[in-house]
Amino acid sequence: MLTIKRLTLILTLVLLANFTVWALVNRSVSERAWGGVINGLSYSGYKAGDDANRLSDGDIERDMALLEGHTNGIRIYGVSDGLDRIVPVAAHHNINVNLGAWISRDAGANAQEVAHAIDVAHANPNVKRLIIGNEALLREDISAPDLIALIERVKRQVNIPVSTAEPWHIWLKYPELADSVDFITVHILPYWEGVPESGAIGYTLYRYKQLATAFPQKHIYIGEVGWPSEGEWVKGAEPSQINQAKFIRDFLNIASEERLDYSIVEAFDTPWKRSIEGTVGAHWGLWNTEHKPKFAMSGSVTESTRWLWGCIMASLLALFPIQWFVRRRQNLKFAGQLFYAMLIQAVASVLIWAVMAALAEKILDGNLVAWIALIGAQIILLALLLVDGLELTEVIWTNERRRYFEPHQNWVPPADAPKVSIHVPCYNEPPHMVIETLDALAQLAYPNFEVIVVDNNTQDEAVWKPLEEHCAELGARFRFFHLPKWPGFKAGALNFALAQTALDAAIIGVIDSDYVVSHDWLLATLPYFDKPDVAFVQAPQDYRDSNEDAFKRMCYWEYAGFFHIGMVQRNERNAIIQHGTMTLIRKSAIQRVGGWAEWCICEDAELGLRLFETGFEAVYMNHSLGRGLMPDNFSAYKTQRFRWAYGAVQILKRHWRALSEGQSLTRGQRYHFITGWLPWFADAAHIVFASAAILWSVLLLFKLVEFPPAVFLVPTLSVFVFKVVAGFCLYQARVKCGWRDRLAAAVAGMALSHAVARAVWQGLFTSHTPFFRTPKCADKPAAIQALLMAREEISLLLALVLCGIAILIRFDVSNRDAVLWTGMMAVQTLPYWAALYVSMVNALPRRSQHTALKSPDPVPTAY
Repeated sequence: MLTIKRLTLILTLVLLANFTVWALVNRSVSERAWGGVINGLSYSGYKAGDDANRLSDGDIERDMALLEGHTNGIRIYGVSDGLDRIVPVAAHHNINVNLGAWISRDAGANAQEVAHAIDVAHANPNVKRLIIGNEALLREDISAPDLIALIERVKRQVNIPVSTAEPWHIWLKYPELADSVDFITVHILPYWEGVPESGAIGYTLYRYKQLATAFPQKHIYIGEVGWPSEGEWVKGAEPSQINQAKFIRDFLNIASEERLDYSIVEAFDTPWKRSIEGTVGAHWGLWNTEHKPKFAMSGSVTESTRWLWGCIMASLLALFPIQWFVRRRQNLKFAGQLFYAMLIQAVASVLIWAVMAALAEKILDGNLVAWIALIGAQIILLALLLVDGLELTEVIWTNERRRYFEPHQNWVPPADAPKVSIHVPCYNEPPHMVIETLDALAQLAYPNFEVIVVDNNTQDEAVWKPLEEHCAELGARFRFFHLPKWPGFKAGALNFALAQTALDAAIIGVIDSDYVVSHDWLLATLPYFDKPDVAFVQAPQDYRDSNEDAFKRMCYWEYAGFFHIGMVQRNERNAIIQHGTMTLIRKSAIQRVGGWAEWCICEDAELGLRLFETGFEAVYMNHSLGRGLMPDNFSAYKTQRFRWAYGAVQILKRHWRALSEGQSLTRGQRYHFITGWLPWFADAAHIVFASAAILWSVLLLFKLVEFPPAVFLVPTLSVFVFKVVAGFCLYQARVKCGWRDRLAAAVAGMALSHAVARAVWQGLFTSHTPFFRTPKCADKPAAIQALLMAREEISLLLALVLCGIAILIRFDVSNRDAVLWTGMMAVQTLPYWAALYVSMVNALPRRSQHTALKSPDPVPTAY
């Protein structure tokens, strides 16, 4: 009963919140009503941009019947291609016509067009004015003298007023043109000049009066005036249905009061203009393509008349996932259940919003592919949001952990305590570092163990010989093997060690050659093997050199996030990533699954997955029992993460069946192994999107494409903000460091994005790559070397920054679309800024022991 009540309350709150947000976004606006007849409307006689798709006689009849009673007249722009058919149909419906003759650069075609227009004017009394050319001077299709001569010739052949149509500045530029016409036909379109809607009426009247002052003896006919309902911003001018309604209703009232002569552009939306003027060109009509009014001339106006249906669809889409989540996750506090339910609803609403935007566009050509790609990317982006949101919800609002393991205290090994064989693989490692590792192993407080050191493929005898000698000094427990030429990289060395393991050994331990283990490592962990289903026990990776400099401190806290957040959450579903250090494995289990995979560059994680597929369990203790060394430079840091990401792709390719179907893995294990590596695929997508953004920006600068719709840009920026906030909240809850270290960890993680992206793409299209040893105890790089380590990231950074600056200069900072686009590109630059910053921090002189940053404390006993 409590579950039903809680579910009902959560659903009620979520549905109310969803309705409120949709209603606020689509809130109605009350504007001045218009109840009269429109003076004139522009009318196009085409379905598409050529005469093969011109309107049929039936289409024209339908349109004129609809316009009858709403307007006194229409303006058409030519008489060729059957457009002359419009005039008599308009007369039948008591609609006058301002007839146009289209003027182009073809003098012969112009002569035929003008002669035809004269004939139509003579034959149809409802033709009240003749307009020779539409923005022909603006397009430079004809010279002013030639146009004037043409107008004078037409005037001599007709007894109705003759003019030409141009924007206001062309009339001011060519006063002689005004002298040649009977009246001035001017286009005043504040949108194209970047005037916000709030100032558009004032701007229109200002330009009208400017012409009236310049040409006091001429009647002025505003041949085009209007506002689009959709499209890209021009500086501060926003196309929207509300802005269109506000402008049209205000203008019609003022035009009536001022007795202006005008023609609204235009009667119906014209999708064919998309190829000429972009999206905005298709959305100037007062009626849509379905011949329905886009807004009422009285009462309130909303941006979308179908927003309530969108709200209902979004609620229905989220209903089942919310119910399933709340019923299944009773271990969460009420706030956690409500938070994630809200997140599910937000994702559903954004998807419905995107789909509604695509449907409203009625895209039928190549743009369809772009919209499908954008919506597909949106789905992936929102899926990542849900994954991150679930982790945040579980970390902050879980009532209690289901699988929590602590180190055993005061355990006394019995006489038959299992023998442990500890394997230490190494390749070309500094001898003094490995010797420190071996000395720590010699101090283990456990009676029954051996240590097998395998050095494979090291050519320099001065490197491996000291290790052989030191093992001899440490006694019979320590055995050293040098393999001059051995296949399989680290996995090959571990398989060799497995073959050399004492027959009576029951547990295999693996540590990296730089790890100094705690003396109680085995005492704290071995009792968990009393449960037969436990195949391996894993302790977190920890590091002892974080006090050397700022670079290593950043890396330290970046590593800590995975081991104190991600691994803890994975452990709840028995789905941890096994690591090749600080791990203990049941020998019979590793033998059962066939040992270490020499085909995989991340043999440790691959082995763990195979053990899970066989039905074994794992134990993860979030307690530091050994500390190693971090990479010494940014290049090595990237190389290490490249290896991890490349190996992850190898594993996914080999184990995709088990991860997608079958009973070998639990749902929780499949979830974590897929979603745990999903952010790396997001990094791979990021490099594609960044490259696409650069290309798109170049095309934007040449006006070859439009800005992507805000329906895609706003969620992208919002998800980024959510991920940043969520990351800080997760660190605050689980990783005990200050806000500066949290920020530094986030920067270090972002700096690896490009390396991860390269690894994922290379992993998708190749099967093998050389094993990369992560060098330790290396020399510090110089500043130039630091820049070279981030040269690819710096190149992409410069390209994105330059494109962003160019976009703002080209389109102005008052253009919302330009600001959103550059904002998105600014977000895309962050990983590259991070790479540059981390590489330069790495180049800073190493602090002395007396002035070093305070070393982070060891991993606490429990988080």
